[in-house]
Amino acid sequence: MMSLDSITLYLVATMVAALLGAMMVFFGRQENSAALKWWGTAYLLGAASVALWTAAGDRLGPHLYLALNAVGFVACGMVWNAARVFHGRKPNWPGLLVGALAWVAAATLLDPPASMLRMIVGAGIVSVYAALTASELWVERRKSLQRRWPAFVVPVMHGCVLMLPIVLGSFLRPHDAGFASSIWVTVFAVELVLYAVGTVFVIFMLVSDRTVTAHRTAASTDPLTGMLNRRGFSEACGRVIEREAKAGRPVTVMIFDIDHFKSINDRFGHPAGDEMLKLFSTVVVSNLRISDMSGRIGGEEFAALLPCSLEEGVLVAERVREAFETSGVVVDEGPVDTTVSIGVAGGPAGTELEVLLASADTALYQAKRGGRNRVESAEELPLSLENWRRQSAARIGVPNTQSKAQPATA
Repeated sequence: MMSLDSITLYLVATMVAALLGAMMVFFGRQENSAALKWWGTAYLLGAASVALWTAAGDRLGPHLYLALNAVGFVACGMVWNAARVFHGRKPNWPGLLVGALAWVAAATLLDPPASMLRMIVGAGIVSVYAALTASELWVERRKSLQRRWPAFVVPVMHGCVLMLPIVLGSFLRPHDAGFASSIWVTVFAVELVLYAVGTVFVIFMLVSDRTVTAHRTAASTDPLTGMLNRRGFSEACGRVIEREAKAGRPVTVMIFDIDHFKSINDRFGHPAGDEMLKLFSTVVVSNLRISDMSGRIGGEEFAALLPCSLEEGVLVAERVREAFETSGVVVDEGPVDTTVSIGVAGGPAGTELEVLLASADTALYQAKRGGRNRVESAEELPLSLENWRRQSAARIGVPNTQSKAQPATA
């Protein structure tokens, strides 16, 4: 009765694995995902080898028996390589085959009566592949532990179950072959079903996370320069300002506007203008620290937020201006002037981003009126946008009822 139950469980496991494998291959082709194709093919190979081994049983010849088991170990290696491919790494081809070769060597060298020992060797090989898969997913995790823990736990549990005969074999009736052919066969069959379903759950969780992240990144990134767009810049700056406010540190915002950009487009064409935008984005990023935020907020206008004082921000702005001016762009028609006007505004810890941007925009307007290719800084700012509007209205003599008017932009 135990044998029939074990055979039934293995057949159910193989059918589940084959169905899940076909589904992953299908979605891998639909989404052009190499990792899903690897995972799906591994499931199909593993299901085919287990199904033939279960159905044929003792009728298999020794060579076919070895071949089927070797295919199963190759499938385990493919699962590990799928995790590598998913995270952008190259497949490890020697590692893919070493498990199968180790099994063939063990099965060939061991005496036929040593079935329990061969079973332990096989379980050890699968456990090693499970550990490699878990380590691959753990090292390359990109989400918080609360979101990514199943990707690590599922293969670890799989390896632990397969290692139990090795750990307990010397204590639980080690010389009784019937023990191996009863309890552990049943345990492995049940665990195989759970592992197949659990692994697919983890795979689609990882794929879903990556898809959501890709869409979120695309929605917040400027496709031409690769910098943050206005939406992405605002969201990133909000997080930085909140972090710096908790530490009591000031922040500085600068707005860049490439001088005479429209005439560059008119004289040299839009492709030249696009190259100018990409060049300037490179200049900005290369002159900022990794902790600074920068983005393209519209047309030829860029912005940056630095967790530093206004004085430090002005020095950085001058460095960007000088680097862009000396970039030396030359086209077929001749050299191209590369200058930029920059407005800088700083505020104490907790200053709203809108306040900083509005004040930096006013400073940029002054830089444009002052002859371009220069840096202008704004005066010290209040914390809130409402207070900034009131102070601006008071300076120009506008009644309070009109104090909510937006400042002019360059």
